[in-house]
Amino acid sequence: MKRIYEPYAYSADARSECFWCLPDQDWPQVDGDLTTEVAVIGAGYTGLSAALHLAQAGAQVTVLDAERPGWGASGRNGGFCCAGGAKMSPETMSKHHGEAATRAYYAAERAAVELVADLLDAHGIDAETHSDGEVQLAHLPSRMKDLQAEAADWQSMGVAAEIIPKTALADRGMAGAEFHGAMHLKLGFALNPALYAHGLALAAQKAGADIRAQSPVTQITPLTQGYRLETPTGTVTAQKLILATNGYSSDDLPDWLSARYLPVQSNILVTRPLTEDERTAQGWTTDLMAYDSRNLLHYFRLLPDGRFLIGTRGNVTATPDGQEAMRARTRADLARMFPAWTDVETPNFWSGLVCLTRSLTPYGGPLGDWPNAWAGLGYHGNGVAMGTWTGARLADMALGRGDAGAIHASPLARIPLGPARRLLLRAAYWGYQLKDRL
Repeated sequence: MKRIYEPYAYSADARSECFWCLPDQDWPQVDGDLTTEVAVIGAGYTGLSAALHLAQAGAQVTVLDAERPGWGASGRNGGFCCAGGAKMSPETMSKHHGEAATRAYYAAERAAVELVADLLDAHGIDAETHSDGEVQLAHLPSRMKDLQAEAADWQSMGVAAEIIPKTALADRGMAGAEFHGAMHLKLGFALNPALYAHGLALAAQKAGADIRAQSPVTQITPLTQGYRLETPTGTVTAQKLILATNGYSSDDLPDWLSARYLPVQSNILVTRPLTEDERTAQGWTTDLMAYDSRNLLHYFRLLPDGRFLIGTRGNVTATPDGQEAMRARTRADLARMFPAWTDVETPNFWSGLVCLTRSLTPYGGPLGDWPNAWAGLGYHGNGVAMGTWTGARLADMALGRGDAGAIHASPLARIPLGPARRLLLRAAYWGYQLKDRL
């Protein structure tokens, strides 16, 4: 595999302290030579959603994962099922794609959240949900204008959005010296990401999907009709193919994917359970999921058992030393933003890979010029809902009954520097830090 980070990024060590535990499940490996109608590579939200919707439609589907369902970003993220998926502003999106396509995309963001809620309900998945939407906090007074404009955009689409002035934050349990007001978007909810991924896998399996773990695909060979996927323990021959590996993709599976995606490390710190007095002393008592308005944002929330989760980005090297440096940096951010918790123990810290695209929008469409092959990736750190929704649309494509819309279908352009493209992050992070201070 041709991957752009050090092996540590793809190892069990990067997630060894992950607070979210994947339930025990004996998933079989590929054993010998198998045949299927649709092969899905990747058992995260995108691949599992595609498999579930395909199986429910009566298709024969086999899912292959290098580790196990939910092992990657789907089982170790912050658990924000919310609007998002693109890194492009609505104004820029309208300029590039037009007003109609932009409104359709934002309708898809809403539909994505609703789809996750429907799946949780339909399949009886207890994912420890809470939070009536999400809160974005202005880290500078000037950012309130942006939040007011964003709230107006959502309100025009029928989604409730409330502006909370700085003077009202403390009364709402959102006190913080760096917060200068907020927007409460009443769309989305928080969940346990590992329980959701596991529940999605069980639902797909119950519907008839064949899920194979510890089965990394090492080569994809196009055939006269279909594809042959090679793994260390056997092969899978499929009529159709869906690639759903997102940030854990490889530049040579297939070669067309080379430099068309950019994995980015995201890091999460979790405290021990905080007492009610400790939460009150800090003034952060809300159970709403929240994030600040920085470009290099922090995302945070109280978990149902009283622990506090805070995540951020900014690491370019994937090594044990790099992970420890990010632990120290995230710990310092926690102490600065929530000083009453400066000395609170933080036993859990881990990292995972989110995925960016050059267009700054998600992709869900053809896998190059290969017939009957599709890919879904690039959710820019908001894949719980959008990954699930894109997976459902990939299933539609494989069934010949629709696509994901104009913005998802935008060409997946190559990113400069090819194998060295993560070096672009150094300049980007420096620029974002400067912008966040101005």
